[in-house]
Amino acid sequence: MMDLPPDIQERVVCSIAAAIKYEIPANILLAIAEKEGGKPGQWVSNRDGTHDVGSMQFNTLFLQDLSKYGITPDHVANPGCYAYDLAAWRVRLHIKNDKGDIWTRAANYHSRTPKYNAKYRADLIVRAVKWADWLEARLPSSNTNNQ
Repeated sequence: MMDLPPDIQERVVCSIAAAIKYEIPANILLAIAEKEGGKPGQWVSNRDGTHDVGSMQFNTLFLQDLSKYGITPDHVANPGCYAYDLAAWRVRLHIKNDKGDIWTRAANYHSRTPKYNAKYRADLIVRAVKWADWLEARLPSSNTNNQ
């Protein structure tokens, strides 16, 4: 991890931990985190009047649905791994419940609208391949096929 800039270290550590916790591919969550490119405390305005919040750029419309569980925009805006855990939980739901291949399902994190999903999906694949290579070079594989 020392080969990463300090501001990226939290993203990588939290993404890997959340991916393990929610049993989703770490390279996919790392790719989403990189693509979203958010920072703790960041609020980005959208054309529809909503905002994307924090490290994983959670949309406030999505967060509205989670308010019944006591989850607030401040929770995902704060530094630390909470936003990554919530993102991993959401990506897991997309992977388990949505239609399409894993890339389309993962890209639903961004949008289910086909044209937006397709653009995000294409970029996600490129980033996920890069992160898979990065992980493979640094972490011992438990996959017996690679021996």
